[in-house]
Amino acid sequence: MIFDTHAHYDDEAFDEDREELLASLKENGIGAVTNIGASLESCRTTLKLAEAYPWMYGALGIHPSESGELTEKDMDWLQEALGNEKIRAVGEIGLDYYWEEPEHEVQKKWFVRQLDLARQAGLPVIIHSRDAAKDTLDIMKAEKAGDMGGVIHCFSYGKEMAREYLNMGFYLGIGGVLTFKNARKLKEVAEYAPLTSLVLETDCPYLAPVPNRGKRNSSLNLPYVVRELAQLKGTDPETVERVTWENALRLYGLI
Repeated sequence: MIFDTHAHYDDEAFDEDREELLASLKENGIGAVTNIGASLESCRTTLKLAEAYPWMYGALGIHPSESGELTEKDMDWLQEALGNEKIRAVGEIGLDYYWEEPEHEVQKKWFVRQLDLARQAGLPVIIHSRDAAKDTLDIMKAEKAGDMGGVIHCFSYGKEMAREYLNMGFYLGIGGVLTFKNARKLKEVAEYAPLTSLVLETDCPYLAPVPNRGKRNSSLNLPYVVRELAQLKGTDPETVERVTWENALRLYGLI
């Protein structure tokens, strides 16, 4: 069975067939999913999804691109919501310098604030870092994020940065990008990192793997990622599924 550790099934891309699609996952080898909050609204819908499906868990956090209007009142709500037993992590949180807004200092402020929430709640963190490698790592070291643990979502940096996070005890999230022809850097990281430090994710509806690149993604596409990872690691798909399943259970405190 496959554990999709990072999905956005509350996204409007699934509005027409969400229930039908989710009902089909188990019979297609997808045993568990964690739905990830990225805005206050998606945190609320993530709570509803996690409570509706026994095999679905949730993570609550505010994506850096959504942090511009945050208030301490929002943090109070988030702190309370993190007490729900189906919520297994704080995320996705971090830094995104691809866009100009919100200002970097604003992103940093709420990143640190949410790391603090995770520490108080005793939960791991799901880290989003885009074009912000140094600042992300510096903040995580300063805030002792290794004490909380978690996953670097959609890992996109090189082996040196991977080493830093692996040394902190973090998992690396591997998804559809691994199947792209131009993903040389990620393939090198996947070969380098121990299988026991990798988890599978879709980031659906985004980042569908080859041969469905450019289409709406879902957990049903994860076998393509499994096969690519198995080839890179010189092992079989069954081993990849088993080890990454156990990794996901540990990541989210389910064992």
